Amino acid sequence: MAAIPRILIVTAAFGEGHNSAARNLALTLNELGAISEVHDPCMSGTPRLTSWVNYGYRYVTTHLPRVWATIYRSTDRCDLSRQNSPIMRRVESALASLIQDFQPNLIVSTFPLYPYLLTRIFAKNGGKKLPVFLVVTDSIEINSSWLRVQCDFWLVTDGYTQKSMVALGLPATKVIETGFPVNPCFSKLTPVSSSAPCDPFKILYFPTSKLPFVRRHSRALLDASPAVRLTIILGKNVRLLYSRAREIQKAYPGRVRLIGWTRRVPQYLNQHHLVVGKAGGATVHEAIAARCPMLIHHLVPGQEEGNLRLLEMIRGGHLAESPRELSQSVKDLLAEDARVWRGMKNALAHHDHIAGAYTAANFILSHIPATSPS
Repeated sequence: MAAIPRILIVTAAFGEGHNSAARNLALTLNELGAISEVHDPCMSGTPRLTSWVNYGYRYVTTHLPRVWATIYRSTDRCDLSRQNSPIMRRVESALASLIQDFQPNLIVSTFPLYPYLLTRIFAKNGGKKLPVFLVVTDSIEINSSWLRVQCDFWLVTDGYTQKSMVALGLPATKVIETGFPVNPCFSKLTPVSSSAPCDPFKILYFPTSKLPFVRRHSRALLDASPAVRLTIILGKNVRLLYSRAREIQKAYPGRVRLIGWTRRVPQYLNQHHLVVGKAGGATVHEAIAARCPMLIHHLVPGQEEGNLRLLEMIRGGHLAESPRELSQSVKDLLAEDARVWRGMKNALAHHDHIAGAYTAANFILSHIPATSPS
């Protein structure tokens, strides 16, 4: 009897896309009969620093996007293979310990740092290597840190990204379009039909932690049409934003629903006509999987620009940063019996990326080595 494949998935807490891809891929691999575990070597090796950097990342990307743009451009020029600071050595040590303890057949990384560290770890182990797969969680606009690594395959979100990375010098046979690893339940859910009535018109709204915007955006969406029914997912910001969201709920009786932290995002996306949120990789690709048109109200310069470009190229959404733009966009979507909205729904159905985790998992399992290095 063949041994059960053991797959180590490593991620990092700098942006929800990395963690979401890792969790969903592990869930799918385990469903398909593998043994997979998700770990964050940055958190294991430098927990306090990682927590502070993660907090700073979230604050800067939300409140100081121009500052982040400068930081992001500097990382594009940084050669991670030459980074050997005490901090990096602690993360590398944590990753080496994970490999020693878990004894995987194959390693999957959803964060670009780790393949650089794995190259050094393998060299220290006498050159004995494991297959390394890199799941690229960005789209189209790809930071060079994803491109310079030594790995066996790059798994990417879409054909446009695949072509972009090959044009930048990667071997075409190594860049595989699988789709973003969204939760496997998306392939089992039924979205709102493109022929469905649009009264009520259900909008799912993910606010950022910017306090004034939850009210401004909500009013703009609700005032766009009396048909609008708004579900606000407060998530981790529930304590910060609840009082202001509650004001909106009281001001528009019967038209606003408030949800705190939830695991049912896939179900909500499939039950709504439109989603409004930031251009993070996980949210954008979940909207695509649910065939739910999207309006972007917040864009982080750098990696999220590619996510917006992808939405625009597949005609599944666009940018609407101000309350005025949000309101006008909803009016445009609903005009002429929601002609524009129905066209976007059909375009997303044609793109048909609902099972990225299954595609990626099956590809990974098909490349498990016959025997593992000892």
